[in-house]
Amino acid sequence: MQYLVLLLIGLVGAFFSGLLGIGGAIIHFPLLLYIPKWLGIGELTPSEVATISMFQVFFASLAGIWSFYKQGQQKQTLFHKKLIVVMGSTVLLGSFIGAWGSKFLSNQVIQLLYGILAIIALLMMLVPNRHPPKRAGEEVSFHSWLAGSVSFIVGVFSSIVGAGGSFILLPFMFSILKIPVRIAMISSLVIVLISSIGGVSGKLLVGHIPFWETCFTVLGSLLGAPLGTRISTMLHTKYLRMVFILFILIVVEQIWSRILGAFF
Repeated sequence: MQYLVLLLIGLVGAFFSGLLGIGGAIIHFPLLLYIPKWLGIGELTPSEVATISMFQVFFASLAGIWSFYKQGQQKQTLFHKKLIVVMGSTVLLGSFIGAWGSKFLSNQVIQLLYGILAIIALLMMLVPNRHPPKRAGEEVSFHSWLAGSVSFIVGVFSSIVGAGGSFILLPFMFSILKIPVRIAMISSLVIVLISSIGGVSGKLLVGHIPFWETCFTVLGSLLGAPLGTRISTMLHTKYLRMVFILFILIVVEQIWSRILGAFF
């Protein structure tokens, strides 16, 4: 029963991962933390959830990218190469440092950090993008030093909670770098994949990986991510952004209820 639930959590989380162009950790973290406990089939610690989520992010992002490539050349042009190189290289280094350093942090600190990151992501998503739309591909310009610096910092902190960082990087790309929504969402899958390589490497060095729980969650991710990416191409970017904001709102409420409940 426990493994079936983990399979379904992986599937649902990866579906939204592909739909919204994120690695899925912001979705999987609360699902893995709460659902098994609510169903009375076991309980995972925040540290174990972070480890499972990091592996899930890697495979979900890989499956999402493969799905986009199978949809043809038109979709492939939405991968912004310079954006991927700049943000991917710095987030790779940051995520490795954060994943390795997570072994020095308690479960309470990991959960608190997740709650803070979720609030930051929500606030950034609420900043309106008033810049006129730009064309897809290499014509889209951005501040390279700013993008690289923020990606490194996000990589460090997000990998501690088992995230690829897209739930921070996406709002950053929308609101600060002014990258068009669909280009940002599709390019972020590659950036998150690169980030998760560093994160997975760091988690492997730390050890203590819940093997079977990770396997079943990843299996569900491989089933859900391609479906989400396919449906995302059928939706208007305004609705994708609204779904992303709504989901972060739910996550913020749940995670901070648990954090504050531990003190009061």
